[in-house]
Amino acid sequence: MSQIAPKNRVKNSLKYSVLDGSAYAAMLGLTQNYITPFALALKATTAQIGLLTSFPNFAMAISQMAAPDLAEKAGSRKAFILPVVFLHALTWIPMLLIPFFFHNSPVWWLIVFVTANMVLGALANPAWGSMMADLVPVRLRGRYFGVRGRITGFITVAFSLIAGFILQQFAGNVFIGFAILFGGAAVFRFISLYYLYRMWEPPVSREAENSTSLPRIILSTLSTNPGRFTLFVSLIFFASNVASPFFAVYMLRDLNYDYTDYTINITAYFVATIAFQTFWGRRGDHAGNLSVIRFTSYLLPAVPIVWLISTNQYFLIAAQVFSGFAWAGFNLAATNFLYDATEDGSRTKYIAFFNAMTGISICAGAVIGGYIIPLLPPTRGNNLLTLFLISGMLRGIFILALLNRIKEVRNVPQISNLQLLTGRFNNGSSGKITSYQAK
Repeated sequence: MSQIAPKNRVKNSLKYSVLDGSAYAAMLGLTQNYITPFALALKATTAQIGLLTSFPNFAMAISQMAAPDLAEKAGSRKAFILPVVFLHALTWIPMLLIPFFFHNSPVWWLIVFVTANMVLGALANPAWGSMMADLVPVRLRGRYFGVRGRITGFITVAFSLIAGFILQQFAGNVFIGFAILFGGAAVFRFISLYYLYRMWEPPVSREAENSTSLPRIILSTLSTNPGRFTLFVSLIFFASNVASPFFAVYMLRDLNYDYTDYTINITAYFVATIAFQTFWGRRGDHAGNLSVIRFTSYLLPAVPIVWLISTNQYFLIAAQVFSGFAWAGFNLAATNFLYDATEDGSRTKYIAFFNAMTGISICAGAVIGGYIIPLLPPTRGNNLLTLFLISGMLRGIFILALLNRIKEVRNVPQISNLQLLTGRFNNGSSGKITSYQAK
């Protein structure tokens, strides 16, 4: 490896990153939308469903604060990433054994194992994000991560469909089906580990890496652009997760979806996300990631509210397509904006802080959502629909209060929403340039 030119090292590493992401996406497709159905099959209550989302995210958030120091003690980002990913792959094994060996309080055991899985799955993210930001040229981040996201998204959808088919085939003994899903997830995570091992890590200046302490980053949340951005995204995630864990409950319990109908519905979301990855990535590169964030943010309040309009299956599939369009742009641009807005030396710590804040917000949203459901008056005969309405209203409040306090960090043209959607960045543009020096 030492004889390979740096340019070729980068090129090969970006290829391996796509392969790593593809294996990870297969793991994700087999599992991410089936943890809640697994819990329901184990007879979980609504409160336990809330805890299943909230407590693992809280533990994950706390672990993020230790991630930068652990990566530094490991000697390099990659030396930290590899063992953590190995342990993450192993956590799928006890999960598949729950129905067969953990007969006492199986849902609580599921919460324990999901917590370990999510902590280990996220612990390496700050180091991985820092390494990827060094590998991908700034001018190509939107397009690279857009293409990578499109590939991995397609694989996620494909394996989500496979997972739904497997569960439907084992409807008479669904725990065998879940065991196949979790066992497959372990295998694909080990494949992901192999490609991570093949990647090259660009060197990092230790002096620069220690230039900004994590406590200082936390204390300056309201006074820095990356800090205000982190607060904004965290509150959006809080508002979203007041309702997000309960869409599966609504479909499986209240609308009586079988696994096939459920899989078709969630697949519509992923297909839309895939379709718009490169669409938003190109626009983020040309017009700035904040332009994409602004546009998609104003769509997010409508995402849960449209579920109040109809229970028609085709309408709800269309609602998922709309959701995928909005979240594809928001999530992609948010990640790339964080890379843009942070300096190379302190990026790992900023990513850790961002992940911790969003994890705590997801936890708090799910806990509050699960707690208030029994207290809510019904809308159209269902209190979950009232929860969806509250989630949409909270998103709108946070967007109106905080979005305008975030500044673009790159030199980009000021364009209209119509120009952003059509991709006509030069024709008819005002010619003005928006820039902001990140701090």
